[in-house]
Formats: sequence, C-alpha cells, structure tokens
Amino acid sequence: MKKFGVFILITILSLSFLTGCSKGKNDENLIRIGVSPEPHKKIVELVKEDLEKEGIKVEIIEFTDYIKPNLALAENELDANFFQHEPYMNEFREKKNIDIVSIGGVHIEPMGLYSSKYNSIDELKDGSEIAIPNDTTNGARALLLLEKHNIIKLKDGVGAFATENDIKENPKNLKFKPLDAAMLPRILNDVDGAVINGNYALEANLIPTEDAILIEDKDSPYANIIAIRGGEENQERFKKLMKALQSDKVKNFIEENYKDGVIPAF
Repeated sequence: MKKFGVFILITILSLSFLTGCSKGKNDENLIRIGVSPEPHKKIVELVKEDLEKEGIKVEIIEFTDYIKPNLALAENELDANFFQHEPYMNEFREKKNIDIVSIGGVHIEPMGLYSSKYNSIDELKDGSEIAIPNDTTNGARALLLLEKHNIIKLKDGVGAFATENDIKENPKNLKFKPLDAAMLPRILNDVDGAVINGNYALEANLIPTEDAILIEDKDSPYANIIAIRGGEENQERFKKLMKALQSDKVKNFIEENYKDGVIPAF
C-alpha cells in the first residue's frame, strides 16, 4: 500500500508539473486577447468568425482597467491585448521591465473634455476643478489637449511627459484632480469638467463629437494598438489577426457606429 501511495503521489506531481509547463505554451491556432469593453471587444467580436474560418480560434477576455491586460500578456495568460495606445504601452513596458510590442494600430479614440455644468470652455470659472487621468501618459495627453485650446500653457519641450508641475500659465487657476481613467465618467457630476478617454466615454453613453466641449483632432497620434510579446511578431496567427482588424469590414463598422467618436487608424 505504501508503494502504491508513493506511485500515486509521484503521478499527481508529474501531472501538475506537465500542466504548469503547458500553461504558458503558445498555440499557433489560438489567440487569447484581452480587450476593453468598448469599442475593442465589439471590434474583435466582429472579426472572430472570419478568423475561425482562417483556422484561428479567438478567446476574448474583458478587462476594465489599464494595468492587468499588459501584466497578463507578459505572464503568458494572454497572447495579445487591445486597449491602449503606443505611448502608454512604451511607458508601461519600461516601468515594469516587460517585453511587449505593438504590431499595428486599429483606431483612434479622441480624448475629450466633458462637463455636466458647462457647455463651452468660456464658461469655466476661476478655480474650476478638472479631473484628468492619473497615469503619466494619459495625464499628459489631457494637459496637451487643454494647452492646444489655450486653457493652460506648459513648459517648452515637456510634450508627452507633461505633468501638473509643468504648467507655467493657468489663467483660470484651474485645479486638477488626477484619478483612475475608468473612474472619470462616474465623477463627472462632482467636478467642473473631466478629460476622459474615448473608450470610457463611450461606455458611459457619451458621444465624443456631440458631448465633449473640447476634443482631440482626427490626426491624434494616440492610435489604439494590438500588443503582443516581443519576438512573436512574425507568427502567422498575428498576421491574420491584423489583416482582419485592418479590413474594410472593420473600417465600415467603425464609421457607421461611432459618429467620429472612434476613427479608423489604417
């Protein structure tokens, strides 16, 4: 009985080891992709059947934050993600020391300044409180939007790394409240305005081109990308994924459903 028990124990341990080893193994016919709910999930769902006809099974995993999708990708729990723009990915990659890369852009979600109290920037009062994303990249993006419309003036050369400390002119004495990007639509009634990422605006049923009192131009460099692990760029499954996502079918879907609140980037 003792020998039999030892045999069973060894078998269980061996199976556990093999399972652990296979967990991170790549399947050339499978793409586990992490997405934000809107519009990323809908766009991937649109091409899922097309990819299956190409022999690629797609598993869609939904995330509601900007942290977990990159960590899950780096740890082999995902094969790709679709939620971020390249400046954010680059900063995250450097900060977390992980090897993830972009294989192409799909769409742009213009960031906008929204307010439930005012209809134009001219109505903003002295000392108004403006909420902005608290991550470095999107916080800077929000400040650059305000600068472009002459609401504030930033120090020369700060660009995509701008912070509140780089504001050198603030005629309306605006007060900035950095918060998690996903929280911004929820606190819109508690502040005078909030600079909100396009995907979170859409999730909150805000139409950027109609509801924002300021919005990024169509030439915004912040296209949302597909990220994968470095060194896997030439895998056939990802070439098929990008072909499907940069198709006329996706372009038409974006243009017909999002009223310039989402813009094709290809």
